[in-house]
Amino acid sequence: MYKDVFYTHYPSVRRKLIALVRDEAIAEDLAQEVFLRLYRNPPEEPKVVGAWLHRVLTRIAYDHLNKQTRERKLQEKQEQFMQISEQVGISNEQEVMRQLDQEEVRDWLEQLPERDRKVLMLRYSGYSYAEIAEQLQVKLPLVGTLLHRATAKLKRHAEAQTQA
Repeated sequence: MYKDVFYTHYPSVRRKLIALVRDEAIAEDLAQEVFLRLYRNPPEEPKVVGAWLHRVLTRIAYDHLNKQTRERKLQEKQEQFMQISEQVGISNEQEVMRQLDQEEVRDWLEQLPERDRKVLMLRYSGYSYAEIAEQLQVKLPLVGTLLHRATAKLKRHAEAQTQA
């Protein structure tokens, strides 16, 4: 059954995704996500598969576009910061110190368990709690707890390193 649904609906799902995201490679990746969700959680009524697929593909496409927008805004902020930094004239010594601080934080992050590191990186990369929950395959209410615990571990580790 799943195979038949896939072969029947894949071309239209792919075509609609291409129209929404304007990138064929991304549309194919998103189409795979749509059918993965169908496989994991099919609608109760087989008659509504087409409408269900359309709703899911639309949501996935909009989520992707929102993520792209957030990433673009983050990149613009970083570029503005760099321009301001250049205008203000941060000295080479200050730049070296900033890079050393970043490397130190990266080292601290590397020593955290993978799940803690991932939750912190996702959050500080601009992901919403819902997106983090989806990425980590956990329930939404758990994300806040995971972030709090990971932050506490990072702080404890940083304090231990600075006192050593």
